Amino acid sequence: MSDNRAADVAAIQAVLVDSYQAWEAGDADGMVANYTADATAIMPGSLRDSRAMIRDSMALAFDGPLKGTSTYNKQLGLRFVGRDAAIVISESGILFPGQSEVPEAGKVNATWVFEQRDGHWLIVAYHNSPAH
Repeated sequence: MSDNRAADVAAIQAVLVDSYQAWEAGDADGMVANYTADATAIMPGSLRDSRAMIRDSMALAFDGPLKGTSTYNKQLGLRFVGRDAAIVISESGILFPGQSEVPEAGKVNATWVFEQRDGHWLIVAYHNSPAH
């Protein structure tokens, strides 16, 4: 891996860590800080087609059913598509208060699509589906 790609991998992983930490803090603004304005998030039964819509839905969730939650994330792969795009595949899940691990039925496989814009790696799309 070239030094440039190593720096790109580190930058992408930092974006993911920032998003996970913002989730744990219940910070919807922080969670979408590295999403593009036109980002999409697709989860079973829902399509959120802008950073603002993703942010608003997460703010409601953090005040309601996701209050006090954190996430489990295991990166399964990262590959580059051309010079300015990357795809991260992960196994993820929500840890509810009092849980130390995500039950198998709660795990999802997730796809994160990144694009480098103006020297910054940003999330342009997220999708998840049940892992089992």
